[in-house]
Amino acid sequence: FELNNALLSRARVYRLQGLSKADLEQALNRALEDTERGLGQRGLRLEGEARAKLLDLAGGDARRLLNYLEVVADFVESSSQPITPELITAAIGEKATAFDHQGDHYYDILSAFHKSVRGSSPDGALYWYARLLTGGGDALVIARRLLAIASEDIGNADPRALQLALNAWDTYHRVGPAEGERAIAQAVIYCACAAKSNAVYNAFKGALRAAKEHSDAPVPEHLRNAPTKVHKEQGYGADYQYAHNYPNAYVPGERYLPSELAETQFYQPEPRGLEIKLQEKLRWLQDMDAKSDWKREPDE
Repeated sequence: FELNNALLSRARVYRLQGLSKADLEQALNRALEDTERGLGQRGLRLEGEARAKLLDLAGGDARRLLNYLEVVADFVESSSQPITPELITAAIGEKATAFDHQGDHYYDILSAFHKSVRGSSPDGALYWYARLLTGGGDALVIARRLLAIASEDIGNADPRALQLALNAWDTYHRVGPAEGERAIAQAVIYCACAAKSNAVYNAFKGALRAAKEHSDAPVPEHLRNAPTKVHKEQGYGADYQYAHNYPNAYVPGERYLPSELAETQFYQPEPRGLEIKLQEKLRWLQDMDAKSDWKREPDE
């Protein structure tokens, strides 16, 4: 175990970067001119738009460039026939997105998609969604990411986003990829244009943190269940105020948190979208609390 840790501490991580256009040009020229190890003896004519297209298709990968060149060369019938963009397309097809489904580039595209939606850029979000699809990615990966975005970055500023994302996922399963991918695109655009708020995200994190820090906080007696006579004799559920018996179904001064957290407010709505109305509602309720003559005291 100690030996493994020692070896890991000395290990180096190498990150491979794409080659520059100049480097690719050099590799291409050598392949076209070298008569022994390249294709120099074929007298291939590759200029202008055709050269630029082949370099673009390589995506910074010299090995891919040389493989494509070899495939295209097999389509050339004589040295008098120039290599054209149309011939390249016929030989190797259009450009495919360059990513390994378990590699960094794949997750970079997902990250760019998420940040585009969060940043309210429907064009950016659509582009990265399309990049994933054209690279052979699964549209449902985006559908799942949208559900996370709908609660993390939109939340109650526009609750319809969560439902639309669910509907798009359901549509994909009902009608198949062709129409389903378009339905997901609709949800992508909506989520990108929707009002943004991470208040739900922050409130939930705060509640989880408080639950861990106060994991032994007892449930206030008035909130406890009292299924038996013994429980009732012990005070469980005593003096519980039924909210529907009060105007606006609200009991001013009532307490629903343990004593240690009595004044805590996890949810802080943002002044955007529907959360503007939710903030107004919460402030109105707080004002009712302040004006109330009664306030439940913490359990001793």
